[in-house]
Amino acid sequence: MDTASLNGTVLAYDVAGPDDGTPVLLIHGHPFNRTLWEPQVAALAAAGYRVVTPDLRGYGQSPVSGDVVYLSDFADDLAALLDHLGIPKAVVGGVSMGGQITMEMQARHPDRVAAMVLSDSSAPAETPDGKLFRNRLADRLLAEGMAGYADEVIDKMLAAYNVTALPDVADRVLTMMRTTDPRGAAAALRGRAERPDYRPGLAAVDVPVLLLVGADDAYTPPADAEEIRRHVPHAQLAVIDQAGHLPGAEQPAAFNRHLIDFLDREVAGG
Repeated sequence: MDTASLNGTVLAYDVAGPDDGTPVLLIHGHPFNRTLWEPQVAALAAAGYRVVTPDLRGYGQSPVSGDVVYLSDFADDLAALLDHLGIPKAVVGGVSMGGQITMEMQARHPDRVAAMVLSDSSAPAETPDGKLFRNRLADRLLAEGMAGYADEVIDKMLAAYNVTALPDVADRVLTMMRTTDPRGAAAALRGRAERPDYRPGLAAVDVPVLLLVGADDAYTPPADAEEIRRHVPHAQLAVIDQAGHLPGAEQPAAFNRHLIDFLDREVAGG
């Protein structure tokens, strides 16, 4: 692990793969950390890519910074991290909230984005009910901690059948959720509640785009990925069978195959 002081905070991050490989920046979702991407890091590095996996501020080993953190804050942090690493442009990908941060990076720092990978994410702004839910959940996490919430949502983060079929994966995901600092999770929830609608800007995206989604995702089902593809007609979509909201963890072999095929074809070989 390395750390970088930037934008008034400190980010913990890992870099794997050859120094001259095409850079790939992978952004975890809520309430996880950079280790969510371990199966992808191993596969991408073996395929010759340079993989950067940060802990977002307030998650993992990156300290909490403020009571509200907007998706724009996360995006600016990551652009600064690329500066720190001397990377002018990278493939940027994320899962769930990480996918929304990817869209925010494309909106705010389009010159830094060589391609986009959006896993199990959605583009519309939060609804009024969703804003209320996220702010109440932030209050709850601050009052109660993460354990109860983690136990409640594990069968939505993973497809319910995978909680029992893949006990090692379920344990890894639960551990990430339970060990997240509730202050960081709450700050991100409050900021994410105010996210913009990314759909109007998607039609102007002219870089390669890969959409990945678990077939049984309870949070952002395949219909959400289809909606993004309607706004980005050249986007490629892969639905991962036997997976829920975290197909990169649940079905890493299938996820990695689609990801590396896309990168080899559209980025490294393009």
